[in-house]
Amino acid sequence: MRILKSAVISLLIVSSVTLWGCSKPAPETEQTPFVMVAQPTTSLEDQKSYAGDVQARQQTALAFRVGGQITERYVDVGDRVKVGQILAKLDVKDAQLQLNSARAQLESAQSAAKVAADEFKRFQQLLPINAVSRSQYDAVKNQYDSANAALKQAQSNYDVSSNQTGYNQLVANKNGVITQRNIEVGQVISAGQAAYQLAIDGDREVVIGVPEQAISDIKVGQSAWITLWSKPQDKFAAYVREISPAADQSRTFSVKVALKEGQSAIQLGQSARVFFNQNIQNVLSVPLSSVSSTEKQAYVWVVNPDQSIRKVAVTLGAYGRDSVPILSGLSAGQWVVVGGVHLLREKQKINPIDHENRAVNVSATAVKAGG
Repeated sequence: MRILKSAVISLLIVSSVTLWGCSKPAPETEQTPFVMVAQPTTSLEDQKSYAGDVQARQQTALAFRVGGQITERYVDVGDRVKVGQILAKLDVKDAQLQLNSARAQLESAQSAAKVAADEFKRFQQLLPINAVSRSQYDAVKNQYDSANAALKQAQSNYDVSSNQTGYNQLVANKNGVITQRNIEVGQVISAGQAAYQLAIDGDREVVIGVPEQAISDIKVGQSAWITLWSKPQDKFAAYVREISPAADQSRTFSVKVALKEGQSAIQLGQSARVFFNQNIQNVLSVPLSSVSSTEKQAYVWVVNPDQSIRKVAVTLGAYGRDSVPILSGLSAGQWVVVGGVHLLREKQKINPIDHENRAVNVSATAVKAGG
C-alpha cells in the first residue's frame, strides 16, 4: 500500500512538470520597427522674435506757447481729437490786462499820430509862402515821423498781446489720439512745457529693443511679420523702417518695424511680437527631435547600409526653433533618425521611412561619405 501511494505521488509530480512545460509561452521574435529618418539639410532657417508695443509712426508733444495756470482741460488719455479742437485753457486775467494796456497805448498812439499828421499838413501849406521857417517845418516833420513810429510800435504790442491771449487756449494741430497727459487743473506751467502727447492718425509701427549681439543681423528694409498678443493666430507683413544708431540704458537698440497691412485692425498700445527669419546657407542642420545626449555629449542615430543604427557624437550650434546646426560629426549624405531616439539601441535593425511613410533606400555610398 505504501509503494502504491508513492507511485501515485510521483506520477502527479511528473504530470505537473509536463503541464507547466507545455503552458510556458514560446519566445516571440523581435519585430523590426519602422523609424522615420531624414538627411541633414544644407541650410538653416533661423527665426528670432522680439516683444514690443504698437505706436504711431508720427507723434507730437502739444504745449502752450505762454505760461500760466491751468483753469480747464477737456481731454484725457485715449480721447480722439480733431484739428482745431480746444484741449485746455490757461487763466486769461493777466493776459487780458496786458491786452487792455496795449489797446490803450495803441489808442493813445493813434491820437498822437493824428494830431501830428494835421500839424504837419498845415506846415506843408505854410512853408511855400514863407509863413514858417524851415527849422520849424523840420521840427514838425520830425514830430510826425516819431508819432508814426510810436503808432507802429503800439500796434505791434497790441498784436502780440492779442496773440498771447489766444495762446491761452491749447488747440490740436492734427487729428489723432491723446496718448499722454502731463497737466492738471490748477497747475502752473511754463511756455513750451509738454501738456499732451498726440499720436497722429496714419501708419502704425511696432517698437522693439534688440540686444547688441543681435543688432548686426537686422537691416533697414528687412522683411518681418508681426503677431498681436490678443490675436496670435493673425500675422501681419512688416519691414524694418528705422534702427537706432546708439543703445539705450538697457543696452538694447530701438528698432521701429512698420506695418505693411492691418493698419485698421491694430490699436495703439497693443502688445505685439516681431519675427525675423534668416536663411543661413552651407550649414548642416537636423530636426531637434534627432538629437539626444548622454553625459553632456550630444549624439544622433545614423543609419548603416544594412539598416542597423549606430550612435554618432556631434557638436551642436545654437538651437533654432525647429532645428539645430551640426558643426562637426555628420555629413550631408548620411541618414539620421528623427524622433524616438531614446527608445533605440546600438546596432538595432530598423525599417527606415520618410515623413510621408515611404520606405527609404539607405545607400552605402551616402553613409561612407560621412566616414
